[in-house]
Amino acid sequence: MKTIAAPSDYAGHRFPPAILAHAVWRSFRFARRFRDVEESLAERGVIVTDESVRRWCGTFGQGDTNALRRRRPRPGDTWHPDAVFIRINGRTHSLWRAVDQGGAGLDILVQPRRDKRAAVTFLRTRRKGLPYVPRVLITDTLASDGAAKHEVLPRVEHRPHKRLNNRAEHAQQPTRERERRRMMATISTHSSRRCQRLSVRFRSNACRSPPSHAPSSLASLSMLNFHA
Repeated sequence: MKTIAAPSDYAGHRFPPAILAHAVWRSFRFARRFRDVEESLAERGVIVTDESVRRWCGTFGQGDTNALRRRRPRPGDTWHPDAVFIRINGRTHSLWRAVDQGGAGLDILVQPRRDKRAAVTFLRTRRKGLPYVPRVLITDTLASDGAAKHEVLPRVEHRPHKRLNNRAEHAQQPTRERERRRMMATISTHSSRRCQRLSVRFRSNACRSPPSHAPSSLASLSMLNFHA
């Protein structure tokens, strides 16, 4: 694993730069937990703690990301922006993502809403600092996307079509899958809790003795014979 940061940035650390860079790369590349990175390094004979991995990611993560962004080639001239709803701390947010015609990720942004204002903010964030503008912008058929395009990129060709934006939809599939699994886990938890409450209520009702004012079966039978 080649180091991305300067050698002077790794000064003062007990482990060599190759191990530090590999731990940071594995954590961000495969979206692993710090404890998973700790276990994977332990298999290779490197004994570190998850807290050390967390500190390394906080120290070198942003610098490595900026260096990789400067090294990557210029993205395509066709943008596919799209948004998907996610839940963070019990609140619904929109996760905005843009890819080019090759499927390479361009930008990502989380906003509280999915309207024209959010679309304008996302396009301006993506457009900021770029020396060029896209040739084509492909979005869904929402009116808010077209209004945001006319405000931020008025001279860019716009193709609103639901089927043409499949590249952005494919890029959102991992996020949709995680949200689907989270919802299924939540529904399963609620269902199990409801079944437990119902079973406890059923057992308590079954064990409860009949009220004292209710007549017994023998007394009811004798009353019927008397009236007959």
